Amino acid sequence: MVLRSCWKSRHKNSSGPAPCWTRPRLAALLWLCVTQFVCGSGAEGETNTVIQKDAEFDVTYNDTVTSENQTIYAFNHTVSRNKTEGVRVFVDVLSQGFESPILFVVRQKQAVVSFQVPLILRGLYQRKYPYSHVGRTLCQPPTRAASETQYFFVDVSTLSSLGTNYQLRVSRVESFTLQTDKKFSFTASPSQPQYFKYVFPDGVDTVIVKVNSEMTFPCSVMSIQDIQCPVYDLDNNVAFIGMYQTMTKKGAITVQRKDFPSNSFYVVVVVKTEDEACGGPLRFYPLRPDELIDAGNRSKFIDVIVTPAINSAVYVRGMLFCLGIFLSFYLLTLLMTCLENKRMKKREVFQIAPDMSPAETGKTPASPYEYGSFADNGSTLSSEAITDSATSTDNNYGYVGREPFKRRPILNHLHHIAIRIEQSLDSIGRSRQESLSSVEEDDYDTLDDINSDKNIVRTKKFLCVSDLSRKDKRILSKKYQIYFWNIATIAVFYALPVVQLVITYQTVVNVTGNQDICFYNFLCAHPLGALSAFNNILSNLGYVLLGLLFLLIVLKRDIVHNRALVRNDLNALECGIPKHFGLYYAMGTALMMEGLLSACYHVCPNYTNFQFDTSFMYMIAGLCMLKLYQKRHPDINASAYTAYACLAGVIFFSVLGVVFGKGNTVFWIIFSVIHILSTMLLSTQLYYMGRWRLDSGILRRIVYVIYTDCIRQCSGPMYIDRMVLLVMGNIVNWSLAAYGLIERPNDFASYLLAIAICNLLLYFAFYIIMKGLSTWQKTPAESREHNRDCILLSFFDDHDIWHFLSSIAMFGSFLVLLTMDDDLDTVQRDKILAF
Repeated sequence: MVLRSCWKSRHKNSSGPAPCWTRPRLAALLWLCVTQFVCGSGAEGETNTVIQKDAEFDVTYNDTVTSENQTIYAFNHTVSRNKTEGVRVFVDVLSQGFESPILFVVRQKQAVVSFQVPLILRGLYQRKYPYSHVGRTLCQPPTRAASETQYFFVDVSTLSSLGTNYQLRVSRVESFTLQTDKKFSFTASPSQPQYFKYVFPDGVDTVIVKVNSEMTFPCSVMSIQDIQCPVYDLDNNVAFIGMYQTMTKKGAITVQRKDFPSNSFYVVVVVKTEDEACGGPLRFYPLRPDELIDAGNRSKFIDVIVTPAINSAVYVRGMLFCLGIFLSFYLLTLLMTCLENKRMKKREVFQIAPDMSPAETGKTPASPYEYGSFADNGSTLSSEAITDSATSTDNNYGYVGREPFKRRPILNHLHHIAIRIEQSLDSIGRSRQESLSSVEEDDYDTLDDINSDKNIVRTKKFLCVSDLSRKDKRILSKKYQIYFWNIATIAVFYALPVVQLVITYQTVVNVTGNQDICFYNFLCAHPLGALSAFNNILSNLGYVLLGLLFLLIVLKRDIVHNRALVRNDLNALECGIPKHFGLYYAMGTALMMEGLLSACYHVCPNYTNFQFDTSFMYMIAGLCMLKLYQKRHPDINASAYTAYACLAGVIFFSVLGVVFGKGNTVFWIIFSVIHILSTMLLSTQLYYMGRWRLDSGILRRIVYVIYTDCIRQCSGPMYIDRMVLLVMGNIVNWSLAAYGLIERPNDFASYLLAIAICNLLLYFAFYIIMKGLSTWQKTPAESREHNRDCILLSFFDDHDIWHFLSSIAMFGSFLVLLTMDDDLDTVQRDKILAF
């Protein structure tokens, strides 16, 4: 009975001629009757009138709705399979009835869209913003027929008994489909979002959707969604589906055909109700929880353009270019090695030619007296033995000619046998001693007290390398090899969780579609498989390849040096800077790990995992400084355990700075104090060559030194060069500490890296002079303003070029450290100054 009464009521109160009851309209009327039956007809004695109107496009309907009447606007339009047209509904409420808003329900094939006007959108802390002007685009359901007539209905109702005036207008969107490489402009606002359709053309598998605006604010969101109904186009639901990112002036998303079975997608642009997500100002908090805030004019003019992405040929060309650059270093190194080996063989043949005497070569036999008095076993060779050995047939010490054998053949032959026996016994003893696992530096004092005392040697006014290279070379070699094994262990245990974490990050990005998680250069981010920016990962290959090449170069030099030691070459034993390769191996490993961790960081670059990219930068800076210091102070350089413990402390503060450093005054005070104290303690360690004690009497000794040297005698420092370096270092470090305490930069990891690099460059410059005499403060949307197009081979951006250049620069710097003292290989160590 209720359904029959409802049917009569609809027919009786319909305006205009009797409608033609087609199947869609009958279904709509039945739906309303069922709704009235379920929800009731209002208070007793009231009649809820439903008015249905045949409506047309591009006609503005001015009407009033109350709780006693509802209005249905029936529309129909022809949908073509080969042509896509959008339908847009505009609604304006002319009276401010916030307590009883009007409900608009749009019913169409496969979708129902409902919204109230005034539209209440919520921002941060649940702030409420009302909008009286609403515009929504209706999705177009797919059709299989060449042409089909589709119906949709707009139902208008309210609970207000006073009546609310409104305007309704439905229009077609003629330019609903985006064209490739053709810019399209439109205006959007929080209550009037926009979206358009793009269809992949034949032969195009990947495109880049670029959205630009001249206006920084209001903040907006661009989204890529599959063709389905409904479309999520409001600030409170745009993140429910598809890929999305916030933007101010620029935004770009790479879209692949394989992710959209229909070969098409929607480009949705939504203006947010607030700007905090894009780094804008924070709005005031309302006085009452239910207070409505006037949002003002938040319209934004936007351009969108869809361009094809690179094809597979560009990928191949970019990979070949990257491999070609760094493999050329291998070829160049191999060529130089072959030329050097050829030159050395010619020299050896020239020196040991049987038909040439020392007089004919123009050279005199080398005398051990030219290289100092320290032999491999700590004893001094007699002049007679040296003279005999210089003319022996053994090629360890000099040149060989025929004349000595003619004059004293029997004596030379016996002496040759004696030397061979002595070398065999010495090699057997050495190999046995080196194989003992109990041989450690702390087991016994390797500096003989009979020669001189440590304190006396290290406090001389002018120190030479021979004064600071008196420990047994086997012990020092073991000490410095620990650097390599420790950093290899650290690398394994550090890299495994990093790889796991970035894989999780990338999975979250791919699953949720939230592209604000990672800070890519979206204008030049080329995906491959699950990776969103393969080019940024590929460009880190240089660190790995050049690090491996450096290890091979160090290995070759290590082998050559060991062979020289086996044949008791005096140049290797007593001349030049003592050669210990453990730190070089650690440096090469750190360079390779920098490439691996930088690649992991670029899987999903963001503020929280930037420490992965910088951790081994700290390692490299610290190892380079240690290697520089070790060159002239091999006996007193820091142990691997102490060095890595300090570097672990640096990384620990890096993590604390990321978590607590942003605007935290207490953290910056504590860090600055620790930084200054560490600088002073290290300065004291370097100045006194390790011969000082940190105990309860340190303050008394400091006061005594100041009194005797500065007040009583006004004498200058004993070690001028060391004092100059340390004063400069303290000035730089104190200035950096003051800058951090005053400015408190948000990017603490880069600030910490700047400290390490400044100290490395300072000490490197000091070494060269004495020898001759690195924004996370921005939101993802703001960072996209700095996105730039690819500048090399349409594949690499400027950051990739930085990867190329920095890996080559670091490799070159390592080679400088490796070879910078090769000119001293023939200078005895008591003539090489330590500084």
